[in-house]
Amino acid sequence: MGAYTRRTFVKLAGTAAAGAAFGGILSACAAGADPAASSSQNGQAADTAADQVIVAMNTGSEPAAGFDPFVSWGCGEHVHEPLIQSTLITTNADMEFVNDLATSYECSEDGLTWTFVIRDDVRFTDGEPLTAEDVAFTLNGIREADAAEADLSMVDEVVALDATTVEIRMGKPFNALLYTLAVVGIVPAHAHGEDYGSNPVGSGRYMLEQWDKGQQVILAANPDYYGETPRMKRVIVVFMEEDAALAAVNSGQADIAFTSATYHDHEVAGYELLACKTVDSRGISLPTVEPGATKSDGGTEYPAGNAVTSDIAVRRAINYAVDRDAMIENVLNGYGAPAFSVSDNMPWSSDDMRISTDREQAKRLLSDAGWVAGSDGILEKNGTRAAFDLWYASNDSVRQALAAEFSNQMKEIGIEVSIKGGSWDDLYPNQFSSPILWGWGSNSPTEVYELNYSSGWGNYACYESETVDGYLDEALAQSDVADSYEFWKKAQWDGAEGIAPQGAATWVWLADVDHLYFKRENLHVAQQKPHPHGHGWSLVNNIDEWSWA
Repeated sequence: MGAYTRRTFVKLAGTAAAGAAFGGILSACAAGADPAASSSQNGQAADTAADQVIVAMNTGSEPAAGFDPFVSWGCGEHVHEPLIQSTLITTNADMEFVNDLATSYECSEDGLTWTFVIRDDVRFTDGEPLTAEDVAFTLNGIREADAAEADLSMVDEVVALDATTVEIRMGKPFNALLYTLAVVGIVPAHAHGEDYGSNPVGSGRYMLEQWDKGQQVILAANPDYYGETPRMKRVIVVFMEEDAALAAVNSGQADIAFTSATYHDHEVAGYELLACKTVDSRGISLPTVEPGATKSDGGTEYPAGNAVTSDIAVRRAINYAVDRDAMIENVLNGYGAPAFSVSDNMPWSSDDMRISTDREQAKRLLSDAGWVAGSDGILEKNGTRAAFDLWYASNDSVRQALAAEFSNQMKEIGIEVSIKGGSWDDLYPNQFSSPILWGWGSNSPTEVYELNYSSGWGNYACYESETVDGYLDEALAQSDVADSYEFWKKAQWDGAEGIAPQGAATWVWLADVDHLYFKRENLHVAQQKPHPHGHGWSLVNNIDEWSWA
């Protein structure tokens, strides 16, 4: 028998559909372990060893292209530490940079050259040493790969100066590169090919032992890892829909499983609800230009501009009129925090983005701008009715509920919001002409840049400001990342100009959504970083530090 035995999970309590959904998922246990002893000692599932954990993630967390950083593993939209591979640096719970492969690094005064010195005692799991050549191969490969989701477009080339020194030569200053390097896994130049995603060779804390596509992934601790020995020797990640994950908890077949605020009051013996704070923000883009404009995206010209939100008084009034606390209570059952930006509570966030609900102020702003109530109570100005469509992704019940709550709240100040659910194919043609309810959030300031820079890929508000662009460029040009914070903040509000609610008010932010999990009471989950957008692998960034009580 090999290191693992395969079996289907026991039939779940509940509906036959739930059992069918979960019945195909496979588990594994340590060879020679005594399942009964394991269960009686620590309350885990009957087949789980004391140094093993079973994690239920949503189906979207399974990496479609496998565990290849050249595509999206670790560094896609939903960023996380790659576990299987090492990174040059990483971040701690306070979002401070910590060396991993790197022993030191520095940036030239002009911001165009980053030099990293790396460890000389690291080996890949095939026994070959990891050198600066592997770092250069990885970063150059990602930069050139059409499928890569990590953005290294600001890098001109990466050169290994010797076995332990690598130089990253930039096309422009862009210190936010460090946040990307904190999640880009280094792959071996000698062992990277088309099948790497399914058979990854790395030097990280864990190795891929088994991948049953569409069902589960099994990771085992790397016995030759150069850092501290992982406490959890085996990590089993099963992929399932939310109802099946709940059924897995009810039957005791998962140690920790994602859930939503809908089930916050669900009680399961031996489990408790874990609420992780996030920068997973829900916000609405507010087009700032009048109708008739166009904007290019991916080579396609889309209509841009909105007759109502192009009025700055409307955008400011909307920000004052939103009752974020009511949204969190009514939609998220209290599991969230008011959102005021795409990066609340991060070192680069600005307190000037925060705003208190004041509907009387909202009404004054609208009145002073010439908006007058019509016979039905909806405001009008110069023949334009204060009414617009708000689009949301129809497969997301939380966004639907937030959109409905937003619509109800806007009626209080005389603005009519018609909510429209649709697929992303429906939403994108309207991305520059109608308000859209988005989900964003990253452990990096890059989204502050992209959502607000004139040519940013996420500038759905169509906002252009030389002043704000200047601050954003200056932030990225600082050779010391800490020196960039003041410029990120000035881009949000410098006392006279910026994207803040008292300024251009380009977005209205609603809530940072807590990530919720049912976990066994005796499972100790180490301190979490703020989770970025996406309910998946960010939970297990530090799973090597987890333990059983």
